[in-house]
Amino acid sequence: MSFTDWIKKNVNDARDALSTEITKFKSRDFLEAVVAGCALVAYADGNISSQEKQKMMGYLRSSEQLKVYDQSDVIKLFQKYVEKFEFDSMIGTGEVMQAIGKFRGKPQAQLIVRVCCAIGASDGDFDAQERAAVRNMASELGLNPADFSL
Repeated sequence: MSFTDWIKKNVNDARDALSTEITKFKSRDFLEAVVAGCALVAYADGNISSQEKQKMMGYLRSSEQLKVYDQSDVIKLFQKYVEKFEFDSMIGTGEVMQAIGKFRGKPQAQLIVRVCCAIGASDGDFDAQERAAVRNMASELGLNPADFSL
């Protein structure tokens, strides 16, 4: 490899690394909101299924904004919210609403609700408790739950 090629490669590698870090910085709140919402829906019926976790991870891996995050960091974040629910469901719900509330009036709000609907339905049963949880999220975000068939 020539010196010029080596410089080009290192500049490109540095640019890609910087781009990834900027994406992480810009989308950290969005990651937090999606994972928090998914934890709320998954915990709503008292049973966090592997299908719900797999659906969440599948979405995060396919999202341009969120695929830059390490899977183990996402799992830790999800577990953080689950532990809040296990301690006290009201505290857990409050923490989730705080995380998603940052997107009230923003375009990402609809996406958060749609992802959470998909999580609720991922185990084949989008039950009443899960629907109620997503309805509350939609209201918190200033969205009409009926627009999501809730």
